[in-house]
Order: sequence, then C-alpha cells, then structure tokens
Amino acid sequence: MREIVFDTETTGLDPNTGDRVTELGCVEIIDFIPTGKTFHAYVNPQRSVPKEVVEITGLTTEFLADKPLFDEVGPQFVEFVGDATMVAHNAPFDRGFINMELARLGLDIYPDDRFKDTARIARAKFPGSYVSLDALCKRFDISLDTRDKHGALIDSLLLAEVYLELMGGRTRALDLSGQGSGGGGKVVFPARSPRAEPLTGRQTDSERAAHAAFVDEMGENALWKKLTIQ
Repeated sequence: MREIVFDTETTGLDPNTGDRVTELGCVEIIDFIPTGKTFHAYVNPQRSVPKEVVEITGLTTEFLADKPLFDEVGPQFVEFVGDATMVAHNAPFDRGFINMELARLGLDIYPDDRFKDTARIARAKFPGSYVSLDALCKRFDISLDTRDKHGALIDSLLLAEVYLELMGGRTRALDLSGQGSGGGGKVVFPARSPRAEPLTGRQTDSERAAHAAFVDEMGENALWKKLTIQ
C-alpha cells in the first residue's frame, strides 16, 4: 500500500479569499515503511506574504518571488502523488488549498476519501489531549531539533514518523494486526532463501543408536514417536 504524507505552507488560512500555497512537501511510505523518496517545492504565490505568516514559516515575499508558479509545480506534485492515499495533519486545510490550486489549473481535484487526517486519528486515540504536530512528536519522543520554523518538507518528515506511531509503530512492521500481507494476525518474517549447501548432520552412529534405545525405554507413547522425531 502506497501512501503520501504531505504538508503545505500558505499565505493565510482561507483558499477561498485569495490565499495561495507557498510550499509543498511530500514523503512516500509503502506498507508503513518510508522509502526515502520525497518531493519538495517552493511556490511563488503571486501575492505578498503577511508579516504574521512570515514569522511562522520564514518564507518572505522576496524569497518566493523567483520561485516557480503552481502552474509548473502542480503537475509535478500530481505525478509524485499518483494514486496513493494522502496523509496530512488537519487534512481538510491542506486538501482545501491543494484542490483550489488544482482547480485553477483545470486539473482534477482530490476527493475527500483520498485523505487520512492524522489529527483526527490522534483525537480518537488520545481523547482530551493536545494533538498538534509538536505535541504528538513529544508524546512519541520524536526529535524536533530540525524544526525552528514550520516547513512543508520538515513537517512532512516529522508527520511520517508520527503517523507510523499512530498506526502501531514498530509492531505494525511485524504484521501483528493481521492486516498486512496475508499474515492472519501472526508475526510474518521475510522468507529466507535455502542454503547453497545443506548442513550435514553432526550425530555419530553410536549417538543415534543410544537415543533410539532411550526412546524405546519410554514405550509406544513416547513424544518422540508420536511426532516422528528420531
């Protein structure tokens, strides 16, 4: 199962009043394991960035002025996402901005059922607790040393770690849930290829004879005979 954990930075809070995307960050996950593939782009929003937003993201109007427009970045983003499920924190916010930008280009927008909202998952898992990305990183002991400002790729990398913890952490990789690759609820380890040369037995003839005699002394109900262990 392929999923894309992503985040957006924007000029404001409402895509319906002229606010635009300024940064996109994506992290690819397959079967709950990060593949190392990422997508990142700054976007010229074609409008000024308010001071209060600059204080949060560090992205100024001047910095973004020579960056590509969403006309160029949008198709690249769509190609990277492909048909994967999209994972975001407070997904309705990011979905609203992505769909607004795609609609402006005449591209297909993403339906609601393409998204997973980690904030919603966290609220269900930890009722009454703070579920901001920072709070969840602290809960799961995920380092925030790289995050002095909000950044789309940095936040996506952090969110990928949070998402994996929310979905079961390392135990999920062992397929304890039974929802993995046909494990039926059992721990599934990857199959190992056979040895090039089988190991040779180390028992001597006298040792095998002594063991057989020991088993005979225990009678016909001996466990070794029932299990045909010789």
